[in-house]
Amino acid sequence: MAPSPFHGIFSAFQTAQIAEAESAQQQTPAMPTTKGVGQIAVDIYEVDDYYIIRAPIAGVRLSDLDIEVDDRTLTIRGSRRQGEELPENRYYLQECYWGEFKRTVTLPTVIDPRKVKATFSKDSILKILIPKEEKIKIVRISEV
Repeated sequence: MAPSPFHGIFSAFQTAQIAEAESAQQQTPAMPTTKGVGQIAVDIYEVDDYYIIRAPIAGVRLSDLDIEVDDRTLTIRGSRRQGEELPENRYYLQECYWGEFKRTVTLPTVIDPRKVKATFSKDSILKILIPKEEKIKIVRISEV
């Protein structure tokens, strides 16, 4: 690779990135986790009666996402397409993952798919609201 016109600005980062990439045990959310499929970063928290999953996903629209609910598992799938294709040798640094991505989250309770709601802000933040199901209390009935 030709010397970088950035005069070593990224050299410390590139050394760390190469060492990290060589280690099969360490993966960042933006790096592919399986062949050709990336993973997005998510925040998961609870507020009042909801579990909330929040994910910044720049470069996609809500209509390009597939959100699937199965029992206690929620899966987010989509694809982030790069506007222009550049040859790999033209990059000095490439951290952004482009292509298919998938993220699966397992929650502590069964999810009713009819009650899950998703929004996508103008800032490209996906927000999924999952209502907590009220736990059924066991009541003992005794003879009168």
